[in-house]
This record gives sequence, structure tokens and C-alpha cells, in this order.
Amino acid sequence: MRASPVIPRATYRVQLHAGYRFADAAALVPYLADLGISHLYISPPLRARPGSMHGYDVIDHGELNPELGDRAAFDAMVAALHAHGMGLVVDIVPNHMGVLSGDNAWWLDVLENGEASAYASYFDINWHSADPELTGKVLLPILGDQYGMILERGEIKLGFDARRGYFTLSCFEHQLPVDPAAYGDLIRRAVASKRLAACQSELESLAADFDRLPAHHLGDAAAASSRQRDKTGLKARLAALAARHPELTTEIATIVTRLNGRPGDRSSFDALHTLIDTQAYRLAQWRVAADEINYRRFFDINELAALRMESTEVFEATHRLILDLAVEGAIDGLRVDHPDGLADPARYFRQLQERYAELAGLPVPAAASGTSGPEMPLYVVVEKIVAPHEQVPRDWSVHGTTGYRFANLINGLLIDGSAKTRLDRAWRVFVGDDAVDFDTLAWQCRHIVMDGTLAGELTVLSTALLRLAREDRRTRDFTLNSLRQALSEVVASFPVYRTYIVDKPSKQDRKFIDWAIGKARRRSVAADASVFDFLRQVLLGKPMPGASAGLGERYRAFARRLQQYTAPVAAKGIEDTALYRHHRLISVNDVGGEPDVFATSVTAFHAATRERAQNRPHTMLATSTHDAKRSEDVRARIDVISELPAAWRLTVRRWSRLNRSHKRTVDGAIAPTRNDEYLLYQTLVGSLPAGALDDAALCDYRGRVDAAMLKSVREAKAVTSWMNPNQAYETALSEFIEALLTRRENSLFLDDLQANAAVFAWYGALNGVSLAAIKGLAPGVPDYYQGHEAIELSLVDPDNRRAIDFERRRAMLERARQIVALPDRSDALRELLRQAVDGRAKFFATWCALQLHRRYDDLLRDSQYQPLELSGERADHAIAFARFNGQRCVIVLAARLYASLDLELDTLPTGDIWGDTELICPPGVEVPAIAYRDAIGGNTHGFEQRRWRVADVLRDFPVAVLGGGSESD
Repeated sequence: MRASPVIPRATYRVQLHAGYRFADAAALVPYLADLGISHLYISPPLRARPGSMHGYDVIDHGELNPELGDRAAFDAMVAALHAHGMGLVVDIVPNHMGVLSGDNAWWLDVLENGEASAYASYFDINWHSADPELTGKVLLPILGDQYGMILERGEIKLGFDARRGYFTLSCFEHQLPVDPAAYGDLIRRAVASKRLAACQSELESLAADFDRLPAHHLGDAAAASSRQRDKTGLKARLAALAARHPELTTEIATIVTRLNGRPGDRSSFDALHTLIDTQAYRLAQWRVAADEINYRRFFDINELAALRMESTEVFEATHRLILDLAVEGAIDGLRVDHPDGLADPARYFRQLQERYAELAGLPVPAAASGTSGPEMPLYVVVEKIVAPHEQVPRDWSVHGTTGYRFANLINGLLIDGSAKTRLDRAWRVFVGDDAVDFDTLAWQCRHIVMDGTLAGELTVLSTALLRLAREDRRTRDFTLNSLRQALSEVVASFPVYRTYIVDKPSKQDRKFIDWAIGKARRRSVAADASVFDFLRQVLLGKPMPGASAGLGERYRAFARRLQQYTAPVAAKGIEDTALYRHHRLISVNDVGGEPDVFATSVTAFHAATRERAQNRPHTMLATSTHDAKRSEDVRARIDVISELPAAWRLTVRRWSRLNRSHKRTVDGAIAPTRNDEYLLYQTLVGSLPAGALDDAALCDYRGRVDAAMLKSVREAKAVTSWMNPNQAYETALSEFIEALLTRRENSLFLDDLQANAAVFAWYGALNGVSLAAIKGLAPGVPDYYQGHEAIELSLVDPDNRRAIDFERRRAMLERARQIVALPDRSDALRELLRQAVDGRAKFFATWCALQLHRRYDDLLRDSQYQPLELSGERADHAIAFARFNGQRCVIVLAARLYASLDLELDTLPTGDIWGDTELICPPGVEVPAIAYRDAIGGNTHGFEQRRWRVADVLRDFPVAVLGGGSESD
């Protein structure tokens, strides 16, 4: 049994679903091994809702998803990996489960038994709401119309399953259990029937026994246990009785029909309404959730109910299978989804490592130190957005994040930061009043979310805050309204997704609380400033001197709960609203992106990379993920706009003139809006397939763009939304897209688009080559999202889950092997560059970097990171760094900002175009002065003078990945 974690060398993420199963992933393994991947990295493999395309709606943590294959198929996939010296990293979802579809046994038990359910404490449900209608109940927002309307149309029906002795309520696709304590009344309705004389006494006895079941709202453990035990036996007796007396089933069916009412006769539904009203749930229209939801969700998704992972019982029930597979050696590492939803992430990660160690028979690990030593026996990374001014807490027993920060850093490296003002002006001139600075926009959009889909949670928190205020006479005069306004202002002003206070705030937590309080105070000049002083005391857990005993702990309990609210507000307000409204340069508008940061300077990239190498050296390095709004290659194309701001401004102005006749008037305004039009033009230059498109390909592309734009405008919530779709606007947008992307006799725009997109495609492809080289050898674990080892022009999901052409990539791999076998690669490399838009150049750079990473893996796991300097006329157009330990070293040199090199489109960015530019080792830095071999170009370069002419190193290709000091060279 291993005592230290298996650190992946490189991971490859695949999305599993019914159309891509364990067996398909197993068939991919030989290709991945040849590519240089050490670990397959799969989406959640546990049983999810039928038809799930992502696996995040788990309904059973104790079973593999049968749509992906059985245990034998999973084991065969693992065996294939091990046969190729590879391992498996698995995505897990501790924060929530899929509910509301009648297939989650835990949730159904909660609906049947309420607080008396064995799983009532598994879900984060507020059983004692301030609303008396919800006391002891869970809100079920599943109806498409008002409850009374649905009921009196006869769309809620009582049913009886004689085989199981089980009553249900059905509404369209939903099948809901009926409280067994209500069975007695239903059975008693049948007792009077003469046809049931033979079993009348037995029926009466059974009805009385059902009546004696403890009520569902009793939280007493003994009563709950008695109810759980007895209800099962009673339903079995009812089923047996129905089996012996078929006339009982007939009679119950008659009663059920009568109770189900008659549309048009309102009073005929009274009895059914009374029955529904006694259940442990309240049926409601789906819109009610925004104001009255009383279970914590994943963001604002009603179908995903949050789990109380702070409970050891819940942890054990949800992690047993995954940890068993890890102990068996089938799983080498875990990717933990959405840790910001957990009450205490630090405790969760510590428990994860400790439980794994216990099951594996390893020493129980010590407290985390933020490094990857033996105190963390299992490789764990977290899906977390980390702001530039934020650090992952040091007490988390994790190896790093899944790489959103890196994705934005490296993308920013491909952007010309000097163009920010010009692009901002171009956007504002084009769109007018819709152009708002991002900080203000993010604040506004957080408020939109708190006033909309997350309003109910804010009400609960505000009410709790009022109770705290009333506990001290010095704060009792704060009103609910003033507290709610102050609280929403603070939440809208948070500079990070959340804090991580358990017992007391860390220095970082205190900094962010003060930051948020300060910004909120400045924005609320009309408010009583003392309310912010009170709120600060609550969030820091520090009541005023002389406060009643225990108030400090109640303050901290509130702060812990608020933390689980600020994260979804930030996610929905920024990721899913503001980033869909701010269109200055949409390549920076991705998960974890900071549009106001805009670009990454070489100096900033080096600083962030050095910090990562020191603190989280085994974090993932992602450039595209299943959560990305645009693939890395789409972003790399759009980045080129920053190098051509004047040309871009003129281009969009011309396109808008060409296309104005295709617009429509909707509700007195022109549709689509100028802001959505600006988004569309960037989307097109970023994603238009290279080369000629026949009618079928153009139609397919048009459909993809239409779907992506529809999702974008609904997420933006400016003109239409998921909650209130504006069908007229959406139709106008769709027709606009169709007009632009349909080939006609006179397709001026489409012709112009293809001509201009070719420029962005060329430079974007070169950007992708540089990205591939840097990512493959920078500190961390390079992660490749399915298909993105080559160019993949995918848009927001579900577009980024399309099937990947792996046969084409296998052909690229074979060609790469042929090239490196050539005695002189120059002509082959130049040909790759000339055809860079087809993805082979990026693939070759990826493969070469991964081969070098494989060769120098031990060095790269424990090496210094050293920025190298560049001087000369093209110095700003390249980046270089070294990773070394003793006399072994890897050096990466990559070009950047290709478009502003001012080359003709048919001129390759290699050789003499670099003029006098030199790569230089800074004085006093001990980068080995040895011979280095370029894995891409195949040439060897001596470093005795501690400098290179870039023209020599980049003679045939715009990136070089060089290794020196290895005995195998």
C-alpha cells in the first residue's frame, strides 16, 4: 500500500454519459498513453439521474452509473489504464444530490416521512421556517402553474400500487409518496363496502395501526425509528391483504377515482387538497422557490439539493464507494466539485484524507501545511475560483485547484494589455448605455440575483440577523428592512466568493470582511452607518462588551451560514450574469475571469507561476474545462482583437451597417440589442470553422451559434431570461443569426466574415501553439479537456460536450512521430505552421511538450522556477522560463502577440524576423550552462554563454521546449 500520493504527470478529462461510457474511455487509453498522459480524469461516475450528460446530479453514491457501464466495465477501464502505466482521477460531488425526479431514495424518504425520515438530517432543510405554511415541511417547487389551478384541472392524482401497498401522488412526471400516517383514513373509506366483508375486521385493524404511526413532524429519534420500522411492515400487510382480496384493490381504485375530483366541480377536490395539505411537503409553482425555498440548493437549481457534509454520517454514506475504490488502487486522485458550498471545507478535506488513510491502513495524516507531503496520502484538487488577491486556505488538505486561475493567466498572456482603453472605447461607442464598467456591473448583477432567484435565502438570513440584533438592547432598534438592505449591500460587495470562518476568522477572512463592509458603507451613504458596524461584529463573531453569554457563538453560526450564501450569489451574479453582459473582449469573460484585469504581463505571469511552484506545485493547469464558456482556441482567436483594435472597430462598424436590415423591432426597441450584436461578432470570429463550409456544415454551425447566443442572452437577464423568456426577442435574435449565416446569391456579410475570420484563425492558431508549450512544462499538472490537444472551437455547454474526432487525432499523433524521426525537421515544421489552422501545429507542440515532461518528470516535480530575460527589438513578443535542479534543466521559449509583429500573413514568425532579440539568463542565477536539445525542432543549443539568439532557437517553429542534463538525451 502506497504511503504517499500518486501525483499525476498530466491528466486528460473526458465527459462520460450514455453515449460515451467506461468502455469508450478504455478504448481511448492507448492513444492517451502515446500522447503522454499519465491519468485519465473522468466526470462523476456515480449513479446520476437518467440521461444526465454531466453526472453532477448524483442520486446514489453507493453505485456506479449503469448508463456508463457496470462494475466489470469500470474495472476493465482501470485495467486498461494500469496496463499502460496510467491511473485514474475521478470527479466527485459532495455538496449536493439530484432530487425532484422520483429516483433519489433518500429524498423520497424525506418526502414520505419529513423530519422523522432517517435522511432528514442529510439534506440542508430548514424544517422550522418563519412561514407557518412550511413548518415541518419541505417546499416542492415542481408545478408549472398555481397549485390550485393545477389541482382543479385534475393534474394532481392520487394513485395506489397494490403490489407494494403504496399510495402516491402524481403530477405529470413526478411521483410523490403519501405520508403513511394518512393511509388509515384512506383505508377506512373502503371498510364500509359490503364487498369487503371478508376482510373488514383486518382492514379496520390495519387502519388503526396506520393511525398510530408517529407524525412526520416529530423529530424525536425514538419516534422516528418506530415510524420507519412500523410503516414498512404495515405497507407489507396492506399489499398482502390486497393480494388475497382482489376486491380490495378494486374498491380502493374507486375511492381514489372519487378523491381525484372532477374538473369543473371545485368542491370535488376538497378531500384531495386536505390529503395533500397533510404531507411533509408543500406543492408549489416553480417560481415560488425564489422567495420561499427552504432547502439549500446548488446555486438556484431546485433539482439539486445540498447535503450536510459536515455530518460524519453523511460523509460516510456518500464516500464509501469512492474511498473503497481508492484504497483498492482503482482511483489515484479526486477532483472535488464546488467546495465553496460546504459548511467547513477544511474539515471536509481533512476528513477525506484521514478516512482514506484509515481504510488504507496508513498513518493518520497530520494537519495540512499547504504542500504535497505524506500528510496528504491521496491526491486531491478542488474546483474553486480563486481571485488574484486570494490564497487557497493553507489548512485545506489539498494539492491545489483545478486550474481556473491558470487558464485566465495564460490567456491573458496572449492579450495586448495596451489596447484596453481603445477596446473599451470601441465597445462603449458601439453599444452605448449598455456598456458599464465591470466592478459596477458585478455589483448590480449580484443584486439582481439577490432580488430574484436567491431572494428567499436572503429573507431567511435577514430574519436571523434581526433575531441577533434583538438579543442586545444596543442593537435592537435595527429594523428588518435596514438589516436586509445592509446585508445585501455587503454580499454584493464581497471581493471573493466567500470566507471560511469556523471558530474565528483568519487574517485573510478578516481582510475580506473589512473590504466588503467598507465598500458597502461607501455605496450606502444614506444608510445608518452603525448597521454596518453591527454587521461587521456579527461576521467577525465579536459582540459588544457585556453582551449575553453565547451570543458570540450565535454570531459565528450566522457568519458560517452567510458564507454558504455569498458563494452562489457571486457565482450567479458574476459567472452567470455579469460575464454575459460585459462584452469589451469576451475572451476574458470566463470562469474565474477578471475582465478589469484584462491582460497578463510577462512579469505578472512569472510572479504567479513562482508562487504556485512554491505553495501548490501540483495544482492542475487547465486551459479549457467542461465549465468554460468558450474553448481555449476560441479565446485565443478573440485575443487577437486586442492586437488589432483599430481594425476591429472599423470591422464591426461595417458589419453592423451590412446587417441592420436583418434587425427587428420588439417591444419598441431594436432587436437584437447592440450589446448582443457585439457579442455575436466576437463569437463568430472566435468560432467560425476554418476553410470552406458547405451548406450542411454552415447549417450545423449556425445551430451551434444560435444555441450559444440563446444561452448567453438568457443568462444575461437583460432582455430575456430562463425565468421569464422573451420569446419575441429570442426569435428576432435567432432570425438575425440565420440571416447572417445563410449563404445567398449576395452574401456580403458572410463573405466578409470568412475573409476577416481567416486572419483571426491564423493568429489564434499560433497563440494555441504557444499556449501548448507553456502549459505542458509550467509548474503544476497540465490538464487537457477532451479534444483540446488540437484545435477545438467549442462554445458553452452543451456544445463543448460534442463528440471528439479521435481518429483524426490518432493520425496527428502518427504524423508527429514521423516528423521527429526525420533527420531534418525544418520543412515539416514550416508546413505545420503554414497549415496551423487545422490544429496539427498545436497538436505537435502539445505532444512534444508532454514527451519532454515524461522524460524529465522527476525533475519537474521538484525544481526551481526561474524566469529568463529577453532583450532586443522583439523582446515583448516572447516569454521564457527555466526549471532546473542541479545540472538538469528544462527551458521553454514561446512567442506571443503574433499579430502585432506586423508580419504579412504568409510570413512565418520564425528565424530572422526575431532580429537581435536574445534570451538571457539573469546574473547570479544558476541555470546549468550545458547543451540543450529542443524536443520540437530537434536541434541542440549550447548555453555556455548563458544567452541565445532567439532567431536561432526559433528557426523553424515559434516555440521551443528544451531539455538538458538527462542521461537519456
